[in-house]
Amino acid sequence: MKNTAAKPPIIRLQNVSKRFIKSLDVAAKIAQKLGANIREEVVHAVDNVSLSIAQGEVVGLAGESGCGKSTLGRMVAGILPLSEGTILYKGKDVAQLPPEEFKQFSLNIQMIFQDPFASLNPRKRVRNIIGNAPLVHGIAKRSELDEYLDKVMLRCGLDPTFKRRSPHQFSGGQRQRIGIARALAVNPEFIVCDEAVAALDVSIQSQILNLLADLQEQFQLTYLFIAHDLNVVEHLSDRVAVMYLGKIVEIAPSIALYKAPLHPYTQALLSAVPIPNPAIQRVGRIILKGDVPSPIDPPPGCSFHPRCLFARDVCSKREPEFREIQDKHFVACFFAGQLSLDK
Repeated sequence: MKNTAAKPPIIRLQNVSKRFIKSLDVAAKIAQKLGANIREEVVHAVDNVSLSIAQGEVVGLAGESGCGKSTLGRMVAGILPLSEGTILYKGKDVAQLPPEEFKQFSLNIQMIFQDPFASLNPRKRVRNIIGNAPLVHGIAKRSELDEYLDKVMLRCGLDPTFKRRSPHQFSGGQRQRIGIARALAVNPEFIVCDEAVAALDVSIQSQILNLLADLQEQFQLTYLFIAHDLNVVEHLSDRVAVMYLGKIVEIAPSIALYKAPLHPYTQALLSAVPIPNPAIQRVGRIILKGDVPSPIDPPPGCSFHPRCLFARDVCSKREPEFREIQDKHFVACFFAGQLSLDK
């Protein structure tokens, strides 16, 4: 694990929230005017999240599908506006940056998307997909663009002679390399990797993960690495944050979290991770009860209490404080580390 303790945060999230409002259709508006008790539905996608990421650090963000990971990543990348809260970039509020500084922020924070088939424009050739941004922002001159693109493509394991091909002529793994090259082409400091290997075969996943690790070490990049596969998160991350229903419920150094998770939800997630050895049987698999509550109507108190095997009365009445239980190990649970299935 890299030592990033002394480095200042490049990104700091302070009480960040994102809500999506589902507007009423015409029939619902008419019914509302006639006296029906119908209201617009509000989806609490991200709820009061605070997180700091140091320069050169890789922070993994894990959780079930629909917990708000991608929404949080898109807010960090500047793609989605915040409903509440503040994002600080090198100590400055992103929302208050002057135009020139915001332009530089937009270049320094890049994103690699989940679907390598949908994230590339099928009408453009690779040369344009990777080269447009460096050309527009003056990173490369038009006369030197081909040479610049050759270097970027080689770094990402792509044959430079393919730059005049279209996306449909590449495999899924090659397309994701194009997406990585597009992000890398503007010399970013911070990359949001949003389920960057989820759509790929297992054999290709390892190649892309190794590429991301090599690029991170070579260029001292900072990653917010989003995934629902905890094995993938463990492979790359210095610290891991676990999300549930729009909230971060636990964050700790990767080794500490995988060795001794303290939140019941994290314990359940890790108990479901397959062991890649058929001769070894997992002991103590935790089966959660019920389904994930709707983000339209989240439960009171601790959002996890309807499914928690250890829930007590206080869990449904008060929201637990996000507190440091061990060194750099933060958990939002009244009974973190006190309960086990054996009790």
